[in-house]
Amino acid sequence: MDSEAPLCLPRLPLTRLPAKPLPQGTIDTHFHVFRSDAPLNTPRSYTPDIATIADWIAFADQLGIGRSILVQPSVYGLDNAVLMEALAAFPDRLRGIVVIAPDTSLEEIARLDRLGVRGVRINTRNKGGLPLGAAETLAAKIHDFGWSLQLQISPEQIGDLSGRLPRLGVRFVVDHLGFIPLAEGGWREYLPALQRLADGPGGYIKLTAPYRLAREPGYGGFAEVVRALAASHPEKLLWGSDWPHTELWSDMPDDADLIDGMQEAVSHASHARKIFIENAEALFFDR
Repeated sequence: MDSEAPLCLPRLPLTRLPAKPLPQGTIDTHFHVFRSDAPLNTPRSYTPDIATIADWIAFADQLGIGRSILVQPSVYGLDNAVLMEALAAFPDRLRGIVVIAPDTSLEEIARLDRLGVRGVRINTRNKGGLPLGAAETLAAKIHDFGWSLQLQISPEQIGDLSGRLPRLGVRFVVDHLGFIPLAEGGWREYLPALQRLADGPGGYIKLTAPYRLAREPGYGGFAEVVRALAASHPEKLLWGSDWPHTELWSDMPDDADLIDGMQEAVSHASHARKIFIENAEALFFDR
């Protein structure tokens, strides 16, 4: 085991359903799976607790989640084998976001596209992730396939990217609200830049993983950010579970609590349909 890559906490079992069922047709736009015999990247930022595609299907079925977007985790680097195996097993239910080298051929991208891949992930926060410097090259290659760039970035990068990303000519998705800090209203500094990212036709934001942005119970500020973004850009927001909540070593969240909090924040029915279903459908499934 990589001595600098601690073992993540296991996910909590789903012991209750959310107080309000997810909208029928909900699409989860962000989850990961792991297989015990798959080699892990070194160096890496964490060692995952194993959560398989079978575990995910059981979890999703309990919650009524029909379709989902499987995201390549940093611990597998450029080896997308576990993800591709899952897409092959559930071709009608899953789409994938891979991590590929910038020099990947158009023929290989076309092959991945036929198998259900719909985007490439850039990850500046974890060992094993692609850097932002790969964005231009990859954007040019994925443009004609209609893929998106999925970006795990730090809040300090949001302002620069709000000017840079729209010029790439592809759709892009910012993971986990750009990791903006929620405590003590810290999110207010970054909200305008997030909104500028969503202003262009290609910009989307994932309303995911509040426990990565705040530590206190209730994740103070998350609901305010969600409401502000839903008021300004309801057609550019995506919901994701972030299951099985990797890179946590304390305070593992309860999935029903997370869904309850999200649904309370998105109280407008038409906004909820866009955030839980329609935006993801248009971005990942409508072709």
